[in-house]
Amino acid sequence: MAVVIAMLRGVNVAGHHKLSMEALRKHCTGLGFEDVQTYIQSGNLVFRDRGDSATLANRLEDGIEAKFGFRPPVVLRTAPELRKAIAKNPFAGRSGIEPNKLLVVFMATAPAPAALKQVLAMPCEPEELRASGRELYIYYPEGMARPKIPLVRLEKALQCPSTGRNWNTVLKLAAMAEGLEAS
Repeated sequence: MAVVIAMLRGVNVAGHHKLSMEALRKHCTGLGFEDVQTYIQSGNLVFRDRGDSATLANRLEDGIEAKFGFRPPVVLRTAPELRKAIAKNPFAGRSGIEPNKLLVVFMATAPAPAALKQVLAMPCEPEELRASGRELYIYYPEGMARPKIPLVRLEKALQCPSTGRNWNTVLKLAAMAEGLEAS
């Protein structure tokens, strides 16, 4: 049975799309997912599932829309895929990187090469942007409050659904997934 990490985009942000993590956890259990866990209020799920991973995001989106009345995009990673994203962190070997200022943007699909080239060419100094597969890694040395490239602009340029998580959250989700794998 696969351990899956589901990241919902735009949940509990600025008073919009309010969703209790307890209600989400119960709903996902009702959808047939096993050992459902949530992390913080921004829509992070870790669970086991036997189903077809190709349709899992749609299943979650449909279920949330039917129960809660809105449809947040859902980006999925398996536990091995999340470990791979952590291993590919281009800032990992550099000293002075603050984990709360490092964002990983998880994309639902790989972007078109031309779209990715356009994003990587955007001026964003002092921020740093790197890509690897279906992840973008952005370091915000001055913090994320007023980014040079807002995530909405990135998503529009990439032309695929995505959601961002700071490095601390990424590591916590990986630890939760590893805990499920070990049990």
